[in-house]
Amino acid sequence: MAMLAWNVRGLGIKDTVRALKNAAFKYKADIIFLCETKQKKRYIEKIRMKRKQKNAAFKYNAFYVEPDGIAGGLALWWSNNVKLSILRYEKNFIDTKISISGETDWFGTFIYAPPYTEDKQKFWETLAPLRNDVNAKWCVIGDFNVVASPEEKYGGNPFDHNSAKWYYDFLDQTYLMEIPSSGGSFTWSNQQSNEEAILEKFDRVLSSLDWNFLFPKTISIIDVAFALDHSPIILLVNGVEKKTKKEFKFESRWLIEEECS
Repeated sequence: MAMLAWNVRGLGIKDTVRALKNAAFKYKADIIFLCETKQKKRYIEKIRMKRKQKNAAFKYNAFYVEPDGIAGGLALWWSNNVKLSILRYEKNFIDTKISISGETDWFGTFIYAPPYTEDKQKFWETLAPLRNDVNAKWCVIGDFNVVASPEEKYGGNPFDHNSAKWYYDFLDQTYLMEIPSSGGSFTWSNQQSNEEAILEKFDRVLSSLDWNFLFPKTISIIDVAFALDHSPIILLVNGVEKKTKKEFKFESRWLIEEECS
């Protein structure tokens, strides 16, 4: 089972829709979470229904949080292989209970953390009490809008210690840990080169110890972002089932090299 989480920065561009379809097909995603859609449910439903017509294997169910004007917006799609119940939602997250093919239930929270510093502390304080049981099987995935350490940043403004502190306070309260990702060091780029380049890691996956015991083969991948500033995060819950031909991987650090312009 695969989950795909992506800050698409709006679904009004054909290249973005094409990149989404390619990623969903490539990883055979059973759950797709899109944040910052900037589009009403009516428009996004047209995209979802087109996928169903072209590939009958992907018959997604859907839940949406409407954007505030042209800002924000969340979309959650899941296949018929997944039993998913919406427990709670706000403009920055969707909290769910999930079961795959009738197996053990677990909790999945799909987030788009606030981009503005003044809203970050309240967001983490709201998210932490979702699970009162430290032994809960819990996975959190999406755009965290926080750089957790100076090593997760290249260029731009100085490292924001306050945002990082509120994030680590959340980890201390929930006992969640980050699942290491392969495929790149950063998940966001300002798409500039040389001294103007800014690279940061915003997107990630957290999980509880009991969730890790439930899915010990889990792999997290940062994929290439074609025509988008954010990279998609892919979570392969059961790991890689079989060996495939090694793929070329694009390292986001190359964007700062003049030779790669």
